[in-house]
Amino acid sequence: MDGSRDLYSSDWQPQTTLVRGGLHRSPHQETSEALYLTSGFVYDTAEEAEAAFKGDHKRYIYGRYGNPTVTTFEERLRLLEGAEACKGTASGMAAVHAALICQLQAGDKVVASRALFGSCHYIINELLPRFGVETHLVDGTDYDQWEAAIGSNVTVTFLESPSNPTLEIIDIARVAELTHAAGGKLVVDNALASPVVQKPLSLGADVVIYSATKHIDGQGRSLGGAILGPTEIVEEKLSNIMRHTGPSLSPFNAWILLKGLETLDLRVERHSRNAHQVAAFLNNHSSISKVLYPGLATHPDYALAQKQMRDGGTVVTFELDGGKEKAFQFLNALQIADISNNLGDSKSLVTHPATTTHQRLDEEERDRLGISGGMVRLSVGLEDPIDLIGDIEQALDA
Repeated sequence: MDGSRDLYSSDWQPQTTLVRGGLHRSPHQETSEALYLTSGFVYDTAEEAEAAFKGDHKRYIYGRYGNPTVTTFEERLRLLEGAEACKGTASGMAAVHAALICQLQAGDKVVASRALFGSCHYIINELLPRFGVETHLVDGTDYDQWEAAIGSNVTVTFLESPSNPTLEIIDIARVAELTHAAGGKLVVDNALASPVVQKPLSLGADVVIYSATKHIDGQGRSLGGAILGPTEIVEEKLSNIMRHTGPSLSPFNAWILLKGLETLDLRVERHSRNAHQVAAFLNNHSSISKVLYPGLATHPDYALAQKQMRDGGTVVTFELDGGKEKAFQFLNALQIADISNNLGDSKSLVTHPATTTHQRLDEEERDRLGISGGMVRLSVGLEDPIDLIGDIEQALDA
């Protein structure tokens, strides 16, 4: 029987990479990826242990440093994204924090788009300034603001596109150009788009981040995250942060995420097709004052979305006449879609951003971001769109 071996061809199409990329079979020649559910590893001799810790012998040392199942997940996602290196993390927010902190020290400057997920807003606006990092928030689609805030020197720029929950589309290539001209690195949170809808690295971003909890798992089973980018950042700057602060991805979660990757393209394609149908229905309903979906021509950034995204994505955000009271009435009347702050799941999930994901922001900041009391974010699942639209219609009429 052959020993362990890696199986991959650089000529493969993305769907084949999602199923087979990074596959490493043990001497047992298992069909599915092996789950190495272990916290540590043993050595034949004391000398071997010494060489491993000195870095003279490359091998697995401890679960916080690396694990074969985690490596398979990292390699598969790296191949899909076209990155030089990838690190899996315990959650999407662990990825955001580690990707930023590994590049920063006191006196550095960060410029970020204002339209951020609530926890990202906390890291940029509250956490980093505690450690002497200068931070600035700008309106993501105002490139004069980006240019003025970046100035002649910046360490890191950070953005979400599409943003959560307002689905703002930012010109990644344009921000990358401004960032690089000032000597900085652009970090993009691509969680809402997924790696099969948008490729930030190909648009000029230096680092891309995922909450793998979302579309990559996509079935509400596990937390996880990932950071992808050049070796000089991921291996030389990030690795020590990962080793010594411990935001490691567990082997079991990595195995679940590997299974999720196998069907990612199929699921996201269906999610997006359903979302487009739901958005079109909402856009023509008299109770809805605004629909935000990048795949609709009515979206303010539609032309840009067509340029840098494969399709409109899986999330629809809309605004109900009647504010919070009407929004809560709608959510409570739904019979298929579940009230949940997660997204990218096979089940349709709906939330009220002003009182959940963005409740930490004061009212003035929410108003500035356009997050009103009547705003609802719907992550469209894999159910039949006829049933979803019927459920939405009866809830609107309730």
